[in-house]
Amino acid sequence: MGIIETARTWVYSASVRGTFQRLHRASGLFLQAVLFVTPWLAVGEHPAVQIDVPARRLYAFGAIFTPTDTVLLVLMGLFAAFFLFLFTAVYGRLWCGFACPQTVVLEEWVRPVEAYIEGERGVRMARDKGRWTLDKAGRKLLKFTFFGVLSGGFAMTFVSWFAGATVLWTGRGGVGYYGLVAFLSVLSFLDLAWFREQFCNYLCPYARLQGVLCDDHSLVVAYDAARGEPRSGVGACIDCNKCVAVCPQGIDIRNGFQLECITCARCVDACQIVMDKRGQVNLVGYTTQSGRRDVVRPRTVAYTALLGVVGIAFVAALATHDEIDGNVRRSPGSTYTLDADGWVRNTYLVRVTSHDEEPHTWSVKVDGLPGGAQVIVAQLTLAGEETATVPLVVRVPAAELVARSLPVDVVLTSGDDTLSLAATFLSEGG
Repeated sequence: MGIIETARTWVYSASVRGTFQRLHRASGLFLQAVLFVTPWLAVGEHPAVQIDVPARRLYAFGAIFTPTDTVLLVLMGLFAAFFLFLFTAVYGRLWCGFACPQTVVLEEWVRPVEAYIEGERGVRMARDKGRWTLDKAGRKLLKFTFFGVLSGGFAMTFVSWFAGATVLWTGRGGVGYYGLVAFLSVLSFLDLAWFREQFCNYLCPYARLQGVLCDDHSLVVAYDAARGEPRSGVGACIDCNKCVAVCPQGIDIRNGFQLECITCARCVDACQIVMDKRGQVNLVGYTTQSGRRDVVRPRTVAYTALLGVVGIAFVAALATHDEIDGNVRRSPGSTYTLDADGWVRNTYLVRVTSHDEEPHTWSVKVDGLPGGAQVIVAQLTLAGEETATVPLVVRVPAAELVARSLPVDVVLTSGDDTLSLAATFLSEGG
């Protein structure tokens, strides 16, 4: 059996104005401000937000997270996930229609510039069907040049969240960062110039989850078939196709609920213009498949409860978060050593990470050892936000050991700050 291939139908979405398009503009400007401005902001001596992969640090508005803060980072991720689940259960694909980065770029940059350079929907369609001319080639070249510059700007901005805006934009970033910028620029260009709605329909993982996260009470954009049908007859719909012409996904909202719909409300504004002229109520609007808006239901209650649990756990973990943390592990390949003088020696590696911007000097001692034990360790000095590892040698006379393992605590002290790390001293036993 052969594979049936169908050619892609290019979507020519017409421009539209209205209430929801003004909301698009407001949300788009706000989100772009967050995207472009945040990498340039600083809190103290550090970026307000930066994911520093080489240093394995996350800077978030004055807080510094390292790999030892895995619990906090996991809780933050869970909170974001459950919030997204709850938001989607209540508001459907409103994120896709108003806040998705691709939607924002297409609505605020690509479509307006495309209409300005190549004309409105009908003009673009006619020009693309016609033969190539110098005018057509020039417009295409100008449009694609703009898309290239736009893609490069967004790629640089995105990578700035990782490399730091000042470093990256002044040419002081690493080769890897600029390689990533080039790669993302190409992907962005292909998306803006060609892929567009296909990303939403075929690749976006969030779009694939809609069938699971939404139900009959989730918000959707729908056509009032009871009032609108039959078209161009008794029904209110005059079959003007305005709702189809403005749709960025290329669907007809009058055909019922479709997974491709991103609830951007362009069709709502288009129908509103026509219905206002006829003195009638809009046929397209936000509603639910059930016709009811039951926000409180088992699905949303469960998501809210999970959000509460994760939120409480995060606050508790944050309240107990220390300016320093670390661990003690044995030197690789060693358990214990019986020295020539009859003493049992254990060798450890003490690894400590400081989350404080100020330098600290830590003294190290071991609690839980017999009175005659020896502890050999250098004083530990950490600069601001530094990780250091020092060897720790503990020797105990064999005659004083009555068990094969002895629980001990490695205690680090700096002023009023104390960090206690559990360890075990091993020997042959008594």
